Amino acid sequence: MHDSLVRLLFALRLYGPLRSTAERIAALSPAHARRERAMGAFYGRFVRPGDLCFDVGANVGNRTEVFLALGAKVVAVDPQPSCVRALRKRYDGDFRVIVVTRALGEREGEAEFLLSDASTISSLSRDWIEAVRRSGRFRAYRWNRTVNVTVTTLDRLIEEHGIPAFVKIDVEGYELPVLRGLSRPVGALSFEFVPEFIDAAVAAARHLDRIGMTRFNYSSGESMSLALSEWVGAEEIAGLLESFADPGMWGDVYARGDR
Repeated sequence: MHDSLVRLLFALRLYGPLRSTAERIAALSPAHARRERAMGAFYGRFVRPGDLCFDVGANVGNRTEVFLALGAKVVAVDPQPSCVRALRKRYDGDFRVIVVTRALGEREGEAEFLLSDASTISSLSRDWIEAVRRSGRFRAYRWNRTVNVTVTTLDRLIEEHGIPAFVKIDVEGYELPVLRGLSRPVGALSFEFVPEFIDAAVAAARHLDRIGMTRFNYSSGESMSLALSEWVGAEEIAGLLESFADPGMWGDVYARGDR
């Protein structure tokens, strides 16, 4: 959607309702069905029936839904009040889903969470917000509200719920602190990267390597495919990440143990 149109719709308070309607219509399309099959096939390499998954930055549960379809149980983590309401409404009475209304970070505590016009780009990271503002990636959006949130860690979630087979992390620039709150390997995980904040992605990969998650791959955008035919080490993925020159690129790094 063109930036000027997005701003106009925000001003008229129409962006949310129109986007929601468009998403419901899109969900009925053959293209949506194909995408759902592609996502299931992709995540199926990491998730098996009966597995436990952590959906960190669950938003309204789109990835949670995929993990459930694969037969997993899901801990869906999001601190945003609007997203928590949506998750609870969507999964009310579903014993397979536990909704955790906290943010994740390096240590337990409290933090100021910056709410965006679009819930998908709300963030705990002011540095990330400034970086994507400068680059123009999200120039149509604002972060003009804050909410104080409780912060826990991946280590604490593991203590409370068990070791996950897969962890999806999509927290808009706060991936490194989230991963620094993990001190042991899990089955596999993914975390988002953007070129504007690539140093944090490189540091995240090196941290994972130190705790025993030593093999890496990546996907571009929503391709639902791994870009590398072979998994590589931390320094190789770091070099690849640092080589990405396209300012519009984004994607996810995948990590697992050496197996």
